[in-house]
Amino acid sequence: MMGKISNSDYEAELARLQIELVKLQEWVKHTGHRVAVIFEGRDAAGKGGTIKRITEAMNPRICQVVALPAPTEREKSQWYFQRYVAHLPAAGEIVIFDRSWYNRAGVERVMGFCSEEEYKEFMRSCPEFERMLVRSGIQLIKYWFSVSDEEQERRFQMRLTDPTKQWKLSPMDLESRKRWVDYSKAKDDMFSHTDIKQAPWYVVNSDVKKHARINCINHFLSLIPYKEIERPPVVLEERPPQRGYVRPPMADQTFVPEVHLDLK
Repeated sequence: MMGKISNSDYEAELARLQIELVKLQEWVKHTGHRVAVIFEGRDAAGKGGTIKRITEAMNPRICQVVALPAPTEREKSQWYFQRYVAHLPAAGEIVIFDRSWYNRAGVERVMGFCSEEEYKEFMRSCPEFERMLVRSGIQLIKYWFSVSDEEQERRFQMRLTDPTKQWKLSPMDLESRKRWVDYSKAKDDMFSHTDIKQAPWYVVNSDVKKHARINCINHFLSLIPYKEIERPPVVLEERPPQRGYVRPPMADQTFVPEVHLDLK
């Protein structure tokens, strides 16, 4: 087994990749390319951390993250894919789905939130729906983050003592922890129906989060035929002198307290 990447090597490679991601976004904007990326996987598999590293250097007007809540009663009465269609990319956009229409094949299937007929209809319709997206010109990329039982449990235990991550331990997360085998079967069935040539599943080994992030971003960049778009150099001209305007006294404004002065 290969050793873990050092922190310094990880930071250097991530910085290099984020520069490439900015080049990618400029190419997408320039060419009108449309990209939809699906991130799925078990709870605590590291999807959110990878999405954060992809988007933190990018323009949110070009690269958007969609993480939909549970459907409303009205949405439940719609065509299943309808609420996702509204978020698909327009020309020059990248849309990242942090969980997607595959909820039906995963959590809804395992937790009994959909009927057997609804599940079977999804499995029939999903490949055709995705082929239709691809034919329309959308590049559809699907990632499954795979984490071992032992590593998932370790991450759950860490969340218990981290106040910034306890919100991630939702009742659904806790229930999924007890249904490892059920989720494994649901994932395998999902792959057997939806791992299609036009939009295959790409599995990311995510037991080591830093490796998963680097591997996934590298792979994502390799799938899109982007080129660096030449931009005219930016020149900061001298500011013109300001005349005839007297600003009001600073004391008239309410400032946020400088609390760092009180920290020891």
